[in-house]
Amino acid sequence: MTTQRDRILASLALVAVLWTAAAPASTESNPADAWRHYSATATASVPGYRFPHDTCFKAAALAYDLPYTLLLAVARGESDFDPMARSKANAHGVMQILWPTTANHLGIYRLSQLYEPCTNIDAGARYLREMLERYSDDIHLALAAYNYGPERIPRDGENIPAGATWYSGYILRHLNYIIGGSAAAPSAADRLYSEFGRSTLLVFGEPYRAEAFVAGLEQRVPGVQLDWFRQGTGEFAVVLVYEDRAAFDRSAAQLRHAGFRLDD
Repeated sequence: MTTQRDRILASLALVAVLWTAAAPASTESNPADAWRHYSATATASVPGYRFPHDTCFKAAALAYDLPYTLLLAVARGESDFDPMARSKANAHGVMQILWPTTANHLGIYRLSQLYEPCTNIDAGARYLREMLERYSDDIHLALAAYNYGPERIPRDGENIPAGATWYSGYILRHLNYIIGGSAAAPSAADRLYSEFGRSTLLVFGEPYRAEAFVAGLEQRVPGVQLDWFRQGTGEFAVVLVYEDRAAFDRSAAQLRHAGFRLDD
């Protein structure tokens, strides 16, 4: 039987190609500047919600002198806090530690250890601290190296790969969610992150298509809470975020009002 959600997805799919046919454009065209601003105020930034593995993140942030919200942003962008996440590039766990090269570099020699949340988060924090020291506390370049590897990111930041710049902006979007400042962020800050509903609407093969689709839909239907994630398959999923069934129904009504026709 066709459900209301199925009809929403079908309607969205019809317009996805039209919306993403435009030239690629990042929602954060200059993440380096945004990260410099964050660095100046990072100690005052606090999460807008309660996230998984909280004790592990706080311990790692303290041990390696890292902003707590930065660690949360990397974890959300890398795995959405899933301790069992595995990518097609053979990266594992919450912080997506590459096996075996990066893991061994960090003193981890058993793959099973990467599926222990605190061990994985500690390893990711140590690696991020190492990158920050290499790049003189430049978060933008440290994130680029976290994703691409330091051998591919020059210390002067010149001519870094476009994909590395994209990754920096991608984590910045997740930071905005973490601190409650993005359009995708739910409004109930006192609830656990895991309690919010998330339904995948569409999956794209290219990041700019997912990004453009979310930006277009947010502009047309500002009340609908959307986000997008890189999946382990290398694809990019657009998800609808909602607090409960009533919020999902409101989003469906807003989509209908915006012209996405749903059958009764």
